[in-house]
Amino acid sequence: MRKTWICAALIASAAFSTAASARTICTIVADASEHGPALRSGECAERFTPASTFKIAISLMGFDAGILQDEHTPSWPYQPGYPDWGGDAWRQPTDASRWIQYSVVWFSQRVAQQLGEKRFQRYARDFRYGNQDVSGEPGKHNGLQGAWINSSLRISPQEQIAFLRRLVNRQLPVSAHAYDITSKVTLIAAAPDGWKIHGKTGTGSPGSNGRYDPAHAYGWFVGWAIKGDQKRVFARLIQDDQPTQPNAGLRARDGLLQELPALADQLTRRSH
Repeated sequence: MRKTWICAALIASAAFSTAASARTICTIVADASEHGPALRSGECAERFTPASTFKIAISLMGFDAGILQDEHTPSWPYQPGYPDWGGDAWRQPTDASRWIQYSVVWFSQRVAQQLGEKRFQRYARDFRYGNQDVSGEPGKHNGLQGAWINSSLRISPQEQIAFLRRLVNRQLPVSAHAYDITSKVTLIAAAPDGWKIHGKTGTGSPGSNGRYDPAHAYGWFVGWAIKGDQKRVFARLIQDDQPTQPNAGLRARDGLLQELPALADQLTRRSH
């Protein structure tokens, strides 16, 4: 089902390609080993809001802490007042699998709230995730509501790569179960040439006041790909200069998915 969904998304994104006016800020595809070779283009050191790419980190936290048990347990009901700008998909009972597939913000908030401020901050620090600031907007103490969405938390593309390398090599202070289920819920595609691709999109915008500016939206796609004993990590960040549909995160994903198998194989040739 998910493979079909990805194929449909790629077809849909092609229909919007003439309207899309995003610039690519950075693309990195790297070997997952700590000092392995990398293909890099653009400006990759500046920090931006991670937006929903931070769900990868929240997933590891939630499964490690026992708040989440597996990809389908718990399943939490939607309640009036929860964020629902994602449409009807966000108004359904949601488990970890649906959470990642539909990028459901309120599910992230519930996990963060159950972690509490101290544990949430400790995980961000122990993960060495970007600037590690999950405090939220100044003076509002709302980090558990969305420090990762146009707020205090910031990460650069090269820091995304460093975090993903630690994830793939299981160097983060979380349980094997947390790694295993996070890998399950982030699997989005199996390419015809054998690469299994895990990843997460994210869409945000400049500023740290929690407000979304669609005319200058950022779009992330980050994750990892595995084929046999070959492991690659990747990050792409784009920015729009006008409101564009589908959102910037989906277009970052669709563009990189088309290029990723060739880039991963190019990296293999470079390392030999």
